[in-house]
Amino acid sequence: MSTRFPENFLWGGAVAANQLEGAYQTDGKGWSIQDVTPKGGFAGHGGDPLITEAPTEDNMKLIGIDFYNRYKEDVKLFAEMGFKVFRTSIAWSRIFPKGDEAEPNEEGLKFYDELFDECHKYGIEPLVTISHYETPLHLSREYDGWVNRKLVDFYVHYATTVFKRYKDKVKYWLTFNEINSILEAPFMSGGISTPKKDLSKQDLYQAIHHELVASAKTVKVGHEINPNFQIGCMVLSMPIYPLTPNPDDVIQAMESDHKNMAFADIHVRGVYPGYMKRYLRENGIEIKFEDGDAEALKHTVDFISFSYYMSICETADPEKKIQGEGNLLGGVPNPHLKASEWGWQIDPQGLRYVLNSFWDRYQKPLFIVENGLGAVDELVTNDQGEKTVEDDYRINYLNDHLVQVGEAIEDGVEVMGYTTWGCIDLVSASTAQLKKRYGFIYVDRHDDGSGTLERYKKKSFNWYKEVIATNGKSLKR
Repeated sequence: MSTRFPENFLWGGAVAANQLEGAYQTDGKGWSIQDVTPKGGFAGHGGDPLITEAPTEDNMKLIGIDFYNRYKEDVKLFAEMGFKVFRTSIAWSRIFPKGDEAEPNEEGLKFYDELFDECHKYGIEPLVTISHYETPLHLSREYDGWVNRKLVDFYVHYATTVFKRYKDKVKYWLTFNEINSILEAPFMSGGISTPKKDLSKQDLYQAIHHELVASAKTVKVGHEINPNFQIGCMVLSMPIYPLTPNPDDVIQAMESDHKNMAFADIHVRGVYPGYMKRYLRENGIEIKFEDGDAEALKHTVDFISFSYYMSICETADPEKKIQGEGNLLGGVPNPHLKASEWGWQIDPQGLRYVLNSFWDRYQKPLFIVENGLGAVDELVTNDQGEKTVEDDYRINYLNDHLVQVGEAIEDGVEVMGYTTWGCIDLVSASTAQLKKRYGFIYVDRHDDGSGTLERYKKKSFNWYKEVIATNGKSLKR
């Protein structure tokens, strides 16, 4: 039985502005929080990354892969693979350098006009994340990021600006990238400058409330500007299995899952779920609702998008609580799974499980907007004399995950599309390395800053091209 992916399935790839554009202060761009985290957003003790006073030369993101100047070459390669969709983000500090200005920076707006035009030239739909881990640095330092209520208006003003500007160029939008990651990475995800160890649960959950209100207000504004906009939320999905059948472990897994699911629940249903109210109550957290917040939250999303990289286990047994080395949101390693070079456990079936869970829960279209394998790639010369990477490990990883997407579609799940993470090599968000490569396209740049920035097609480039051309029929089961 071969799975039939829908005729209009959106195949493509995903990136984030801060991880590939570079040009960190070109054409009026202001500094973002990424410009002062040279070691990545999850680096350091307790979730607090190393933060520098000003950008430093060792920060790979300042140049990225120079997409800002080379995007035409790169979009052409995406088109050659047959992309139907390209997920990228707008750098907030390109449009509002400090984040709190009244008037936008025209040069920044113009860049994205040109990028989206280039996509359309090849029939590629842009899928745009409005805020992808790149809060303007001024908003972090002056206001403590999303802890401050004022960010709601700053964000809605920014979102309204880009909605109006690109209303005829962008149809698909995401409000915040992996919004639930604020639980583990409050600086990278929420621009919160208070160190994690000093951040109270009260302030953290108030910041989360501000983001949720801003997201819902943005959905409302977007639909008023263009009723054809499809606006989604974006969550970091991570299936949580009980480590054993012990009911204590099952309940522990459920409660951990609730922490993540609350974000999607509020985006889709427009109200705080009962289990969330209980958590807030039992932890002495009182969310301050401003007038109109409850009403605003009712402006729910059109679809749910998510990243999927790994699953985790949970246990109530303190002796078995061993932190997985690569697990971003805690959890215990699954003894039945292998891990990537970065300790991320590989679980293709978990993707089918997540798709079914979300579909059963919401009955809303789903979009897998990140999935991929970060690995150390070696550039070699093949028999034809071309430089390439023989990345069968990546092909196998993506093939196995896509087979499970096909299974979910057979299960009746409505899946809009699939964009692999880092379709061209870029700087890692968690570790700020370039050696952790995800792409179908190798970029000659290395962690010591050396390299020509030349682009080379990996073996997986032609593999993915074939998958798209056959609408998934070439996948090996």
